[in-house]
Amino acid sequence: MSNAPLDTIISLCKRRGFIIQSSEIYGGLGAVYDYGPLGVELKRNVRERWWHAMTRRHDNIEGLDAAILMHPTVWKASGHVDAFNDPLIDDKVSKARYRADQLIEEYIAGLRHKGQDARAETVHQRFVAALHEADPCAALHAIILEEQIRSPASGVCDWTEVRQFNLMFSTRLGAVGADANEIFLRPETAQGIFVNFNYVREVSRQAIPFGIAQIGKAFRNEIVARQFVFRMREFEQMELQYFLKPGTHMEAYERWRDERRQWHVDNGVRPERLRFHVHEKLAHYADAAVDIQYQFPIGWQEIEGIHSRTDFDLRNHAQYSGKKLEYFEPETKESYIPYVVETSAGLDRTILMLLCDAYREEQVEGEERVVLALHPRLAPITVGVFPLVKKEGMPELAHRIDQALREQYHSFYDDKGAVGRRYRRMDEVGTPFCVTVDGQSLADNTVTVRERDSMQQQRVAADQLPRFLDDQLRAWQPPA
Repeated sequence: MSNAPLDTIISLCKRRGFIIQSSEIYGGLGAVYDYGPLGVELKRNVRERWWHAMTRRHDNIEGLDAAILMHPTVWKASGHVDAFNDPLIDDKVSKARYRADQLIEEYIAGLRHKGQDARAETVHQRFVAALHEADPCAALHAIILEEQIRSPASGVCDWTEVRQFNLMFSTRLGAVGADANEIFLRPETAQGIFVNFNYVREVSRQAIPFGIAQIGKAFRNEIVARQFVFRMREFEQMELQYFLKPGTHMEAYERWRDERRQWHVDNGVRPERLRFHVHEKLAHYADAAVDIQYQFPIGWQEIEGIHSRTDFDLRNHAQYSGKKLEYFEPETKESYIPYVVETSAGLDRTILMLLCDAYREEQVEGEERVVLALHPRLAPITVGVFPLVKKEGMPELAHRIDQALREQYHSFYDDKGAVGRRYRRMDEVGTPFCVTVDGQSLADNTVTVRERDSMQQQRVAADQLPRFLDDQLRAWQPPA
């Protein structure tokens, strides 16, 4: 089975040390999560794989690590102060809060599930029109009332008006009191790239087109933060801003759209569970936008967005800062403000997708096996090393092999319980290879290597393990 409910994935994450709710001993903090020993390894591997794909494989993409706290005018120039809002609605009976647009989207999905496609399409068209109204809040509210959309909490249709809710967290910089200045925790990492555009271009001596990549934390005070790490208030983004000459941006937009989808496929995600979803309403900065969606247990949801941002960001930052953010093209003697194509992936959502996609329940010789068929390069543990029994010199040899492998891989030594149980523990956390030291190992220095997906075993000379594992990693193909 590979369509596990979200609760199953959450249970596995907590039980095996991937992810746990933050401050759990105090009852937890809503929509904030901590990564445990295995989760932090998986997260690091995904980060490094993204960084390698975006910077090491391209000679015109540079890295950046901008600060979380930025000058407050940054967010005025970017439009976040005025436009970074979600439509909030309250259930008067239960006092539960919802996003009005998500209530309508879920209602439309429910109609389609019941086979009422014609009605669903009518509501959908009204919904798209409402998003483009001068007063979208009133238009969304009218749909909710006219369709008698009920609250999931109370089951009744007794709503407040829809109102805009700004998602930015604010804090104070400087002395407490009147002298303190209000600033914001960044709601996205992109603006740190835009304000450093000239600096990065100059010090790296890059010419247009070129990109700036960044991985970092962002913060949003979500109205409805739920569905585990899919929607969090503190999360991590992996973003590229790719700067181009105006008029060449749509070709780059399409190229990055396809390249980013392929990256997820190369990580072992099943292609049939990925799709493109074109935005029905564009953000204020965009002239084209598409999401890469994954079919989660909770339905099709965004994992990455590709946006053509035009010159909105650089032009506005130039206006608000008074600094020129133009590029002079020596060949044509032309100056212009570059256009931007953005790829923005949620790191936490990517990890949740990988866990959901890799989860398998199988029957092996009458027993159930739970396995995470993760790409070996992403697995939190690459190789488990076991002595068959804790005697006759096997633990000593297994320890030596474990220490040697640690120079190149994340190796894990385990001598507790029967070997079959140790295999199962490694399968459940996605470990692609297990090495067992037995009696024959003491005689000829060979070991048994067991592969996770096929469960096949073969004898390998202990001193050839690094080369053997490298060959296996390169040749790996995702299981069906």
